[in-house]
Amino acid sequence: MKKDNKFFLSLIIYFFLSNSQSLGIEVTNFLSLKTSEVNLRQGPSFEYPIILTYKKKYLPILILDKSETWKKVKDHENNTGWIHISQLSKKKTAINIKKNSILYKKPTFYSKPIAQLEIGRLVIIKKCKIEWCKISSGNFKGWVDKNSLWGEIN
Repeated sequence: MKKDNKFFLSLIIYFFLSNSQSLGIEVTNFLSLKTSEVNLRQGPSFEYPIILTYKKKYLPILILDKSETWKKVKDHENNTGWIHISQLSKKKTAINIKKNSILYKKPTFYSKPIAQLEIGRLVIIKKCKIEWCKISSGNFKGWVDKNSLWGEIN
């Protein structure tokens, strides 16, 4: 590819990525909680009151906005507020949101069932395919249907 074509292609990709939300493409950005005690605040500063304190390490949260060293977030129960970036992790996690989700040995419904996941169960994402995610939770490892999860499933 010629140098001019590479530049043009790079420009198109940059434009597409920077304008993806205005083009109607939903871009989700999840992080997780770094420790087992994280405060959710009303605003982007330690001066703002605490709305609630999370007690679950690696709980997935959706990033809505940012302000300097703070992220505005939403959890799986629709609580929103601000968390300092020092309390956030890039570990890929999700919450089971579907009653009677089954963990399978392989990414197919015809595979051997390993366990049943309760609603609210935290899982660590190992990798995801089109319809399935390989996860671990407690002593269990296997595949679960993506539609059962809320969190980093891309």
